[in-house]
Amino acid sequence: MTTSSLDKLNSAPSTLSEGAKGNIRKWLTESRYAAYVPQVIEHIAAEKWQQLDDAFWTIIPFGTGGRRGRMYPIGSNAINDRTIGESAQGLAEYVKEHHDGDELSCALAYDTRHNSRHFAELCAGIMVAAGFKVHFLDDYRSTPELSYLVRHKKCSCGIMVTASHNPPSDNAVKVYWSTGAQILPPHDKAIIDRVMNVQEIKQSPFDQALADGQVVICTEEIDAAYIAQVKGQRLEGPRNLKIIFSPLHGVGSSAVCPALAADGFTDVEVFADHATPDGDFPNVPGHVSNPENPAVFDSIIMRAKEAGADLILATDPDCDRMGVAAPVTTDPQGEWRTFTGNQLGALLIDYVLERRSRAGTLTPEHYVVKTLVTTEMGRRIADSYNVTTYGNLHVGFKWIAGLIDEVGPERFVFGTEESHGYMAGTYVRDKDGGVACMLLAELAACVKAEGKSLHEKLESLWWQHGYHAERTINVFMEGSEGMSRMKALMAAFRTTPPQHFGGIDIAQIRDYQGLTITKPDGTREPLECSAANMVILDLVQDGNYIAVRPSGTEPKVKFYMFTFVPAEQLADLEMTAQQMEQRMDKMAADVQAFADAC
Repeated sequence: MTTSSLDKLNSAPSTLSEGAKGNIRKWLTESRYAAYVPQVIEHIAAEKWQQLDDAFWTIIPFGTGGRRGRMYPIGSNAINDRTIGESAQGLAEYVKEHHDGDELSCALAYDTRHNSRHFAELCAGIMVAAGFKVHFLDDYRSTPELSYLVRHKKCSCGIMVTASHNPPSDNAVKVYWSTGAQILPPHDKAIIDRVMNVQEIKQSPFDQALADGQVVICTEEIDAAYIAQVKGQRLEGPRNLKIIFSPLHGVGSSAVCPALAADGFTDVEVFADHATPDGDFPNVPGHVSNPENPAVFDSIIMRAKEAGADLILATDPDCDRMGVAAPVTTDPQGEWRTFTGNQLGALLIDYVLERRSRAGTLTPEHYVVKTLVTTEMGRRIADSYNVTTYGNLHVGFKWIAGLIDEVGPERFVFGTEESHGYMAGTYVRDKDGGVACMLLAELAACVKAEGKSLHEKLESLWWQHGYHAERTINVFMEGSEGMSRMKALMAAFRTTPPQHFGGIDIAQIRDYQGLTITKPDGTREPLECSAANMVILDLVQDGNYIAVRPSGTEPKVKFYMFTFVPAEQLADLEMTAQQMEQRMDKMAADVQAFADAC
């Protein structure tokens, strides 16, 4: 049967890529994939060439957030028992070789997605079979709580089963080092090598491991300790605020609601339509629970107006990201608007620094951290408080976490990235939707007590630090052809980009792969940073630039557009905002046209 399937595979139509054919042959002939052979044979017999190409055209990689993708029962490019098992087995083998302590241990948690509990038990069984004790959160819990568990129990590593804000079809594992941060170099590449070369996956039955004490349920203990740490980041002030919170069918209620209660917020309503844990995300537009998307707030805003609420908070399915909507004025019955991740980061940086400055607990050695594609408004705010900013970091909160441990956590104040990720305190090494919601609620209560809205507070920061507007657009390039297009597009931006974007000439090209800065006359100079697949096109108007990078977790290229008007040039904020929107419209059109031509 296998021979005839191989013959049919060899004569498959051209829609089945060569990469898929090669990986399918491995799954049909190598003993490590024996359990999956019947399903592969069935697909070939039924000539399910498109499904086979999608599932096998490559080997699913590790990206900025771990190994993430569409679930399918077979395939090297899908999330299934084999690819998840390889991830856990490879991690276990690598950690064992680099472990100095007496006891090997692994922290494990999972979110509300389909198969998350199943994959969590699978990973636990593999870690136990490899000699690890597993500390297990036995209910839907947040990614930051998993990061805290790693640190609290001094675990050798951690695994979080989640695909964050991806569609219902997806799942993933995020892998954590003993620091509580996601894996950094050189461990990341070394673990990937191990994962890709896993032959045998050894697994202990979960129930037996639990009975033998090799899997230890610690949910209540860690819940209490984690919330205590979040509460430890609270800042004094008013708490008179009516809040609507949406977990977007994810785990957020386990973190945000206790954190708000511990901080003194008593008027909190969980939005009923999004309250039920559900991996289909049924009541969310497009079934994608991403708080970056303003559309997810539409129905919540209707409820907020009915209830006379002051603020809406929302977290993504694993509660490491936060989105916010608030009335434009102090009237809850008036217009509501959402905030971008960059705007929320700026608001939170200013709030924390202002309170710390008032308390006399800031020095020039204190610092905030951001990534290269996060607004420079955060740096300008930090400068006004005479606080250091570290911002020469690539996309992914793991780089922020790594810098904190490199520079020293004692002076760390706040970390932020444009994709709605925020961190305060040193109890975790990842973005935390729980603490972000708590601090944002505090800020909203403060501005309410001053007779202002959050949007008016943001406007005051623009008047002080200059008008900043940013936009991210995504160009999806799926499948085997998409990867080739992405490579061609990135090469074109490095070597033959347009001479201008949005009507503004390019001043220089920062190539973070080649670590060079190229001027319009072709001269080059070195670029100080770690290497990554990203290009930034600086325009001649200071503070205006475009960053281009392939996503580390999805089949798309991301374009980050930044505009800036200095405070001394502001006369009419509304007119400036319209002009910057028009500028970004032109930038986006130029970006799309260039991408289409590649």
